[in-house]
Amino acid sequence: MARAEMAREIDVPVAGGTLRALSWPGDGPVVLAAHGITANALAWAGVAAALRGRVHLVAPDLRGRAGSAKLPGPYGMAAHAADLLAVADHFAVASPTWVGHSMGAFVVAATAALHPARVRRALLVDGGVALPVPPGLDVDAGLHAVIGPAMARLSMTFGSAGAYTAYFRANPALGRYWSPMLDAYVLRDFTGAGSSCVIEAVRSDAADMLTHPAPAPFPLLWAPRGLMDEEPGLYRPEQLAGVDAELVPGVNHYTILQGAGAQRVADRIVSLAP
Repeated sequence: MARAEMAREIDVPVAGGTLRALSWPGDGPVVLAAHGITANALAWAGVAAALRGRVHLVAPDLRGRAGSAKLPGPYGMAAHAADLLAVADHFAVASPTWVGHSMGAFVVAATAALHPARVRRALLVDGGVALPVPPGLDVDAGLHAVIGPAMARLSMTFGSAGAYTAYFRANPALGRYWSPMLDAYVLRDFTGAGSSCVIEAVRSDAADMLTHPAPAPFPLLWAPRGLMDEEPGLYRPEQLAGVDAELVPGVNHYTILQGAGAQRVADRIVSLAP
């Protein structure tokens, strides 16, 4: 059985209740993984499979999403940092290796800025480096510009799980790369009527991510294509001047983590872990 199929659901006490997390066992050190703004812990299942037990991967459903959707605010980067440190403490690890995808990379950068002694090794995956935003940006407008259909679905209702997965499969960045792993990832977010993501959490997190990003002095893996499989993706080469950035060819914002790029992400994680 693949390691990705052996994930254990755990609950970690945090401010306001418990944070749900997935724990993929391994023989190496603990690695904490943070997912994107409307994602969930199963975003890391492909990487967990590619790791083949070389590290112990732990990925929470971030506050306001999936198994952690009922946790109250406040939301934002500082709240996520506190939650992730509670997960590290749960496993008695003072300074784990960190990895974040998309908004999760901004969470890792913020955690490092707020708690530098706890974040010494980290990997950013298609996120974490400041995005160009105009002064006075409206957060909702920014969200629709950056994540498009992922934001639109939060206010939609769906009559069945099949209708919900069909919405995702219509996205060219996902549909032609579909797999049982992606199906499980999507259904973890489905409440029976729509997305589990709390819109207030998404907005609060976006306000921090888009307008107050922390410095990100960590290596970055980035995708040439974006959230609709378009070129360019979130970043252009000129935005990454001075960044330890590696382009992962042939992937988009999702498949860098949940498809063809998972092996590269896994190998970089292993290279960072002590």
